[in-house]
Amino acid sequence: MSDVSLLGTGLLGAPIALRLASTGLAVTVWNRTASKAAPLGEAGLDVVPAPADALLASPVTILMLADAPAIRAVLLSPEALAAVAGRTVVQMGTIGPDESRAFAVEIAAAGGEWVEAPVLGSIPQADSGTLQVMVGGTAKQVEQLAPLLSCLGKDVRLVGGVGSAAALKLALNQLIGSLTAAFATSLAYVRAEGLDPEAFMGVLRPSALYAPTFDKKLGRMLDAEYSNPTFPLRLLRKDVELFVRAAEGAGVAPLMAKAVLAAVDAALEKGLGDGDYAALAEGFVSALPVPAPRL
Repeated sequence: MSDVSLLGTGLLGAPIALRLASTGLAVTVWNRTASKAAPLGEAGLDVVPAPADALLASPVTILMLADAPAIRAVLLSPEALAAVAGRTVVQMGTIGPDESRAFAVEIAAAGGEWVEAPVLGSIPQADSGTLQVMVGGTAKQVEQLAPLLSCLGKDVRLVGGVGSAAALKLALNQLIGSLTAAFATSLAYVRAEGLDPEAFMGVLRPSALYAPTFDKKLGRMLDAEYSNPTFPLRLLRKDVELFVRAAEGAGVAPLMAKAVLAAVDAALEKGLGDGDYAALAEGFVSALPVPAPRL
């Protein structure tokens, strides 16, 4: 019997699984494309051929799947649902609050527990165990899961009931897109005027306008280098679109987020969906003499 299972060993799922294993936990993993999970098997994790096998292997299963349709296809199959009874499913990806609440009802009907625990951070934070973990569930569930979640981050906080952490995660990911798009717009304008980007940064860095993410993405934008993403552009688009739908449902006009989507779509038309989300800058730089983007 493993301590924890994980479904979805993608860009963030794999380092989370390895981080858990590094703390001494026995970890079972499954991935739709088996070859992508093979390195985890070589690292000593137990790789199983089906989601139901992973669910049966552990009392707790973490979901690191791309979106709600993927969760539905993987977790709500007859075989997987039959394995849910008496087990806790911890959803750590990014989905809408209504989607999360609907899954909670279906998992409860199958005899399991649903907890949402989306994270803020990327591969470096997963590797070091410094992710920020937002929990949507009950205080009792947070207490029960604390030994596991604290392996991934020291900032584990209960936000509220199911749906609340999913909503908070969308609000934060909307900021990722909006901050990056605003910075990319200013950077594109500065360059189009023939100004030295470092002169721009020299004024920006000591000001109240500065955010550390600007320097993290500056080099990628200047060099049009988007390979080895920490967060792919196509997934940022998915999250911002989720935010737009959720915000409109809550009576909030997501005007900024819609503008971000337009910039992202312009970059996606250039084939940059699998590149780092800094590639949204390509939605603003068509008139600039920059190198061809590389993935």
